[in-house]
Amino acid sequence: MGRAHVSTHGSVAGRYRLLEVVHRETNRLCWSGVDAETGRPCLVTQIALPEGHAAQTARRATGRVVRTCETMRSLCPGRIAAVSDAVVTDGVLWTVTERVTGVPLGELLAAQGAFNYARTARIGLALLDVLEAAHDLGVTHGELSPGQVFVREEGSVVVTGFGLAGATLAPRLTAPSYASPEQARDERIGPAADLWALGAILYTMVEGRPPFRDRERPEATLRGVDRLPLRTPVRAGPLTQAVQGLLRKDPRERLTRPVVREALTRALAEEPEAVVRGGSRPRLRGACAAARYAGRGRGRRTMLAGTALAVVAVTAAVLAVTHGPPGSGDGSATGTGPRQRPSAPVSPPGDDTAPSYSSPAPRPSATPTPSRPGGAVPAGFRRYDAPEGFSVALPEDWRRLSTSRVSDVAYRAVLGAAGDPRTLAVTYSERAGADPVAVWREDVEPGLERSGDYRRIGEIRATRYRGREAADMEWTAEDDGTRVRTFGRGFLLGGGRSFSLRWTTPAEDWDDAGNRRALATFLETFREDARRPSPS
Repeated sequence: MGRAHVSTHGSVAGRYRLLEVVHRETNRLCWSGVDAETGRPCLVTQIALPEGHAAQTARRATGRVVRTCETMRSLCPGRIAAVSDAVVTDGVLWTVTERVTGVPLGELLAAQGAFNYARTARIGLALLDVLEAAHDLGVTHGELSPGQVFVREEGSVVVTGFGLAGATLAPRLTAPSYASPEQARDERIGPAADLWALGAILYTMVEGRPPFRDRERPEATLRGVDRLPLRTPVRAGPLTQAVQGLLRKDPRERLTRPVVREALTRALAEEPEAVVRGGSRPRLRGACAAARYAGRGRGRRTMLAGTALAVVAVTAAVLAVTHGPPGSGDGSATGTGPRQRPSAPVSPPGDDTAPSYSSPAPRPSATPTPSRPGGAVPAGFRRYDAPEGFSVALPEDWRRLSTSRVSDVAYRAVLGAAGDPRTLAVTYSERAGADPVAVWREDVEPGLERSGDYRRIGEIRATRYRGREAADMEWTAEDDGTRVRTFGRGFLLGGGRSFSLRWTTPAEDWDDAGNRRALATFLETFREDARRPSPS
């Protein structure tokens, strides 16, 4: 293969200016760059093509990359980087991708060393979700490696590189040490090759090195992948069998996706570093995945109780923190994993900042301002006193639609009216973490991303609610064919207790004056009775 190089002017196609290398693999360099025409930042990736690459094959490569990425991006919004351009110059394929707010997994491993098996399992589940969507559509990635996976600060992933496999005559364009044995033999590949790559990435995360080392020459590396035995992992813990099962030389013997998902989910339940006040704290994210998949095809309100209880039964934590239908689950401030600093400055005590209603900007200006807890009930509303120990002013025709409960650990009440697409979900938990911002990022958002068509609006915002630590998040999603928009606020009560409010409406009605008034009323009038603990 030829070696990639940069033009003497430091730009590609006379348009994309290269700034610095952010990641490198065999035959592949990823640069941060700027589009000179638009001024927008981008990622520019150079991939060395085989010597004597024909012009016709080059054109096929650029077209395939763009088309495949567009298809995958529509299937996995927020998890596939958009490719805006692809060109071939002097034996080098250049792909131009939107700027990804994350760090290449390979760079994280180089900087931090091996991951524990729980962190590995979380990233593995996110990758498995993307591969599952691709394989169900008949798309094979074929080039998956740590350099094609970007990890955001909150732990979600963005995958690049779709469309490279099959675009040229080369058996593996980038990162040969992550090629499957069938790729090394230049045989026809399918989804099993991606599962091998997933296994190789899992192996690298827990062991701190790839299962087959890069021998500097791609041909030598590919021979090693094909012929050498796998070095037994020693740090994989409960992931050992899954990793070995994915790295079987015969593609027909590799583990299937459901088996891999079960193994990764099980590893999350055994996380060694999950700690809450007074005891161990289970991870929620992976354990909830099975509940969501089991509930596909049912409406939001039908799934409320069943999905929520299934999640809590598995994790012994908050009801439906990550799954269930878009917008209807809880957004409680139950935490897991290492605590992160809030992404926005915490307002001074007494600053009861409420959500915005205008554009999807991080800090729109139009905000209702809640006042004292249990404020006056406006016309058209009535105060609802819940037996669990909270109250809130609801529209006069609203009532409780469903309740999900697990002993005295957590409950969720969904409030609304027959024929009204809007709902308010109130969740209480006694397993709250210390940082409500991290909860939205680490526990809630990954589950929402798996539901499809999820798009966060702006940033997760740290705030104060009646003098307590809180965090707000807004997003849109599909619910039974309807685009819905949700505002969630989770806030801490102290002693591990928390409440969250999640308000969902059809997205097209979000700016309706009645909806603005309803949410402002909910936030202004909600109060909890600290003297009445939640009943079992």
